[in-house]
Amino acid sequence: MNSRIWLKVGPVVGAVALSVLALSGCSQGTTAPAADTSSSSSEAAEPAAKATLATADSSLGTIVVDSAGMTLYVFDKDVADSGKSTCEGECLVKWPAVVAESDTPVVDGVTGTVGVITRTDGSKQVTLNGLPLYYWAGDAAAGDTTGQAVGDVWWVVAPNGDKIAG
Repeated sequence: MNSRIWLKVGPVVGAVALSVLALSGCSQGTTAPAADTSSSSSEAAEPAAKATLATADSSLGTIVVDSAGMTLYVFDKDVADSGKSTCEGECLVKWPAVVAESDTPVVDGVTGTVGVITRTDGSKQVTLNGLPLYYWAGDAAAGDTTGQAVGDVWWVVAPNGDKIAG
Protein backbone atom coordinates (compact mmCIF):
# COMPACT_ATOMS: atom_id res chain seq x y z
CA MET A 1 0.00 0.00 0.00
CA ASN A 2 2.83 2.43 0.82
CA SER A 3 4.31 1.98 -2.64
CA ARG A 4 0.98 3.01 -4.20
CA ILE A 5 0.98 6.21 -2.18
CA TRP A 6 4.58 6.89 -3.18
CA LEU A 7 3.75 6.34 -6.84
CA LYS A 8 0.94 8.88 -6.68
CA VAL A 9 3.06 11.45 -4.84
CA GLY A 10 6.41 11.03 -6.56
CA PRO A 11 5.87 11.16 -10.33
CA VAL A 12 9.22 9.59 -11.17
CA VAL A 13 7.72 6.42 -12.58
CA GLY A 14 7.15 6.97 -16.28
CA ALA A 15 3.48 5.98 -16.19
CA VAL A 16 2.75 8.13 -13.15
CA ALA A 17 4.66 11.11 -14.57
CA LEU A 18 2.65 10.88 -17.76
CA SER A 19 -0.61 10.72 -15.82
CA VAL A 20 0.37 13.74 -13.74
CA LEU A 21 1.09 15.71 -16.91
CA ALA A 22 -2.30 14.84 -18.33
CA LEU A 23 -4.11 15.79 -15.15
CA SER A 24 -2.16 18.96 -14.38
CA GLY A 25 -2.58 20.56 -17.79
CA CYS A 26 1.16 21.25 -17.90
CA SER A 27 0.80 22.50 -21.45
CA GLN A 28 -2.42 23.91 -22.82
CA GLY A 29 -4.19 21.28 -24.91
CA THR A 30 -1.49 18.71 -24.27
CA THR A 31 -2.31 15.16 -23.46
CA ALA A 32 0.25 12.87 -21.94
CA PRO A 33 2.31 11.18 -24.61
CA ALA A 34 1.58 7.50 -25.08
CA ALA A 35 -0.13 7.17 -21.71
CA ASP A 36 -3.40 5.49 -20.99
CA THR A 37 -5.60 8.17 -19.48
CA SER A 38 -7.85 5.71 -17.67
CA SER A 39 -8.48 6.30 -13.99
CA SER A 40 -6.26 3.41 -12.94
CA SER A 41 -2.76 4.82 -12.43
CA SER A 42 -1.58 1.62 -10.76
CA GLU A 43 -1.35 -0.32 -14.02
CA ALA A 44 2.23 0.36 -15.09
CA ALA A 45 1.94 -2.24 -17.87
CA GLU A 46 -0.36 -0.11 -20.01
CA PRO A 47 2.22 2.49 -21.10
CA ALA A 48 4.72 -0.32 -21.70
CA ALA A 49 2.44 -1.75 -24.37
CA LYS A 50 2.82 1.58 -26.15
CA ALA A 51 6.62 1.58 -25.90
CA THR A 52 6.87 0.05 -29.36
CA LEU A 53 9.41 1.97 -31.40
CA ALA A 54 8.57 2.88 -34.97
CA THR A 55 9.52 5.53 -37.49
CA ALA A 56 7.68 8.47 -39.02
CA ASP A 57 8.39 11.16 -41.58
CA SER A 58 8.73 14.69 -40.21
CA SER A 59 10.15 18.06 -41.19
CA LEU A 60 13.41 16.80 -39.62
CA GLY A 61 13.46 13.67 -41.79
CA THR A 62 12.65 10.15 -40.64
CA ILE A 63 12.44 10.04 -36.84
CA VAL A 64 11.79 7.54 -34.06
CA VAL A 65 8.31 7.60 -32.53
CA ASP A 66 6.23 5.39 -30.26
CA SER A 67 3.21 3.36 -31.39
CA ALA A 68 0.98 6.45 -31.05
CA GLY A 69 3.30 8.49 -33.30
CA MET A 70 4.70 10.61 -30.45
CA THR A 71 8.26 11.82 -31.06
CA LEU A 72 11.08 10.41 -28.94
CA TYR A 73 14.17 12.30 -27.78
CA VAL A 74 17.68 11.77 -26.41
CA PHE A 75 19.47 13.93 -23.84
CA ASP A 76 23.09 15.12 -24.27
CA LYS A 77 23.77 14.72 -20.54
CA ASP A 78 23.13 10.96 -20.73
CA VAL A 79 26.13 8.74 -21.46
CA ALA A 80 25.62 5.93 -23.98
CA ASP A 81 25.87 2.43 -22.50
CA SER A 82 26.22 3.77 -18.94
CA GLY A 83 23.01 2.01 -17.93
CA LYS A 84 21.79 5.24 -16.32
CA SER A 85 19.50 8.18 -17.03
CA THR A 86 20.56 11.60 -15.78
CA CYS A 87 16.98 12.90 -16.04
CA GLU A 88 15.43 12.50 -12.58
CA GLY A 89 12.90 14.33 -10.42
CA GLU A 90 11.58 17.54 -11.99
CA CYS A 91 13.32 16.71 -15.27
CA LEU A 92 10.97 13.74 -15.68
CA VAL A 93 7.94 16.02 -15.41
CA LYS A 94 8.96 17.76 -18.65
CA TRP A 95 10.77 14.79 -20.20
CA PRO A 96 8.96 11.55 -19.23
CA ALA A 97 10.90 8.35 -19.75
CA VAL A 98 9.81 5.91 -22.46
CA VAL A 99 9.02 2.87 -20.31
CA ALA A 100 8.77 -0.81 -21.18
CA GLU A 101 7.55 -3.87 -19.34
CA SER A 102 10.08 -6.24 -20.86
CA ASP A 103 13.73 -6.18 -21.84
CA THR A 104 12.78 -6.62 -25.49
CA PRO A 105 10.64 -3.71 -26.76
CA VAL A 106 8.87 -4.20 -30.08
CA VAL A 107 10.62 -2.39 -32.94
CA ASP A 108 9.41 -1.49 -36.43
CA GLY A 109 11.80 0.29 -38.80
CA VAL A 110 14.34 1.29 -36.15
CA THR A 111 17.82 0.12 -37.14
CA GLY A 112 19.81 1.21 -34.07
CA THR A 113 20.34 -1.10 -31.12
CA VAL A 114 17.27 -1.09 -28.86
CA GLY A 115 17.51 -2.08 -25.21
CA VAL A 116 16.38 -1.10 -21.74
CA ILE A 117 17.93 0.18 -18.55
CA THR A 118 16.53 -0.06 -15.05
CA ARG A 119 15.87 3.39 -13.57
CA THR A 120 16.49 4.23 -9.92
CA ASP A 121 12.77 3.74 -9.24
CA GLY A 122 12.87 0.22 -10.69
CA SER A 123 11.03 1.03 -13.93
CA LYS A 124 12.54 0.00 -17.27
CA GLN A 125 13.42 2.76 -19.73
CA VAL A 126 13.85 2.07 -23.43
CA THR A 127 17.25 2.93 -24.93
CA LEU A 128 18.47 3.40 -28.47
CA ASN A 129 22.19 2.83 -29.08
CA GLY A 130 22.60 2.84 -25.29
CA LEU A 131 20.93 6.25 -24.78
CA PRO A 132 17.70 6.50 -22.76
CA LEU A 133 14.64 7.72 -24.70
CA TYR A 134 12.20 10.39 -23.53
CA TYR A 135 9.00 12.17 -24.50
CA TRP A 136 8.64 15.98 -24.40
CA ALA A 137 5.62 17.20 -22.43
CA GLY A 138 5.23 20.08 -24.89
CA ASP A 139 4.43 17.78 -27.81
CA ALA A 140 0.63 17.80 -28.04
CA ALA A 141 0.07 15.47 -31.00
CA ALA A 142 1.69 12.75 -33.04
CA GLY A 143 4.38 14.22 -35.26
CA ASP A 144 5.09 17.26 -33.05
CA THR A 145 8.81 17.91 -32.61
CA THR A 146 8.67 20.96 -30.34
CA GLY A 147 11.29 19.47 -28.00
CA GLN A 148 13.94 19.58 -30.72
CA ALA A 149 17.08 21.43 -29.52
CA VAL A 150 15.50 22.56 -26.22
CA GLY A 151 18.39 23.96 -24.21
CA ASP A 152 20.69 22.71 -26.95
CA VAL A 153 20.71 19.34 -25.12
CA TRP A 154 17.49 17.56 -26.22
CA TRP A 155 17.30 15.99 -29.69
CA VAL A 156 14.92 14.08 -31.87
CA VAL A 157 16.48 10.75 -32.77
CA ALA A 158 16.90 9.07 -36.16
CA PRO A 159 16.10 5.37 -36.76
CA ASN A 160 19.83 4.48 -36.66
CA GLY A 161 20.08 6.03 -33.17
CA ASP A 162 21.85 9.23 -34.17
CA LYS A 163 20.56 12.46 -32.69
CA ILE A 164 19.20 14.87 -35.27
CA ALA A 165 21.02 18.13 -34.61
CA GLY A 166 20.35 21.39 -36.36
